[in-house]
Amino acid sequence: MTSARQIGNLLYRYGALMDAGDFAAIVPLFAHARLRLVGGQEVGAAEMLGIWQRMIILYPCGTPRTKHVITNPIIEIDEDAGKATCRSVYTVLQATDGFALQIIAAGRYHDTFTRIDGEWHFAHRDYSMLDMQGDLSHHLKDMTKGNENG
Repeated sequence: MTSARQIGNLLYRYGALMDAGDFAAIVPLFAHARLRLVGGQEVGAAEMLGIWQRMIILYPCGTPRTKHVITNPIIEIDEDAGKATCRSVYTVLQATDGFALQIIAAGRYHDTFTRIDGEWHFAHRDYSMLDMQGDLSHHLKDMTKGNENG
C-alpha cells in the first residue's frame, strides 16, 4: 500500500471511529501525536479522549449521530525522511430524532505524520481551524449546565 493511501486511511479511519462513538479506539491513532486545540493549547491522545468523553453527546445507540466527511486531502510526503503533511477539509453532518439532517461544523485539519517501523502515524493535528459552525446543541454537551444528554 502506498504511503499516500496509508495516510488517507488514517484520515478516514478517524472520521469513522468518531461517528461510531468509539473514542477509545481513536486514541491509538494519535499515540505519537500532539493535538492543538482552539486557543493554542496542545494535548496528548489520553487528554483528548477525556475531552471527547466530557463534551460529545452520545445517543442511546452509542453514537453521536454524526457523519464526518473528510475531503480535499493535499498530502505531501518525504519518503526518505519518513515525514508527511496533509491539509484536508472536514464537514460534519448530524441528524437525531427531532433534529433534521444538517451540517453542524466545517473546517480544516492540518496534520503531520511520521513513519515508525514502516507504518505511518499522526504526529500532530491542528483542531483549531473550525471555519463554520452550525447548530451544535445536539452534538456538544452544555458544559455550563452539566448536561449529560445521551
